[in-house]
Amino acid sequence: MTAALDGIERIVALRANALGDFLLALPGLEAIKDAHPGATMTLLGTAWHAEFLTGRPGPVDEVVVLPPITGVSTMEPGHRAPRELFERLRARRFDLAVQIHGGGRHSNPFVRGLGAGVTAGLRAPDAEPLDRWVPYVPYQHETLRYLEVAALVGGVPGRLEPRIALTGADAAEVVAALGELPVGLVALHPGAMDPRRQWPPEFFAAVGDRLGRPIVVTGTEGERKLVTKVTEAMRRPAVPVVGALGIGGLAALYQRCDLVIANDTGPRHLAAAVGTATVGIYWCGNLVNAGPLTRSRHRPLVSWTAACPVCGASGLDPAVGRCGHDPSWVADIAVEAVLEQAVDLLEELDARRPAPSRRCGPQVVLRDAT
Repeated sequence: MTAALDGIERIVALRANALGDFLLALPGLEAIKDAHPGATMTLLGTAWHAEFLTGRPGPVDEVVVLPPITGVSTMEPGHRAPRELFERLRARRFDLAVQIHGGGRHSNPFVRGLGAGVTAGLRAPDAEPLDRWVPYVPYQHETLRYLEVAALVGGVPGRLEPRIALTGADAAEVVAALGELPVGLVALHPGAMDPRRQWPPEFFAAVGDRLGRPIVVTGTEGERKLVTKVTEAMRRPAVPVVGALGIGGLAALYQRCDLVIANDTGPRHLAAAVGTATVGIYWCGNLVNAGPLTRSRHRPLVSWTAACPVCGASGLDPAVGRCGHDPSWVADIAVEAVLEQAVDLLEELDARRPAPSRRCGPQVVLRDAT
């Protein structure tokens, strides 16, 4: 059994990557903070973390924005951690440094260099050890992985799925961009950072048409063309929402939706974290690591594609490097399968909604938010 830690007043945690990554780690961060309620928690993150988390209720008290550091805050090679950064962080005299970032080949030396009283986190076979660590293995759900790290420092799981708090500014951002939102709204999110995780845009369009609901199609600025493909393929009107909302505003929009249909990507996790039902498009390996842990309000559809559709390279063996092809690995998931789960969730919600506010009433026309 790991010995308890006493006298922890200053905690620093490394998790400097994307939105979905942070949300999957949030229950672990909460467990660590709950184990040391008098401590302050500093997150070593990136600019989006600071923008989204500053002033937002949650376990993170402050964000320190890291410069590009290879394997820590960027995947680009050639970026070393500045000496002055270590000096500044070491001067904070952290009692506990937690690595919930990955296998640790790059991040464990970085965390050890912070000079904290105790270090804890993950360790792959090629990584340096920390004072307390659990093995990093390729196929383990990310949230459970980080809860194991939390247990190393006294953390007890409070909940398994993340929740985030919305603010008045989040809600105001949605109203400013879109106006009044209609009852029964459904959001489609056709993008994903890895193009292999993208369900075909015409499939999203087909589902949107057949639901018969007011539809918004969300995406980042880099996903504008993909959002346009969906809206142009639809026979019914749909409102594109591209680059018009920050993460807080997007969360508030999703919170007002009855359902979000998305690929395995940060926005699906964001929708779930504000309590909205989701239908997720998943490749089997990603479902193991990042799928929803409950099924009452979250319905993942799974592709069992095991190899690249172009060259046959294995997608299941972690030792096999990524091939250079980017076809969809989830295109075998049928429209009918997604539609079935979406309708089931929406019908359940309609049955619970008071009659005067059901979606059969007058519909509000959304403003275009592109």
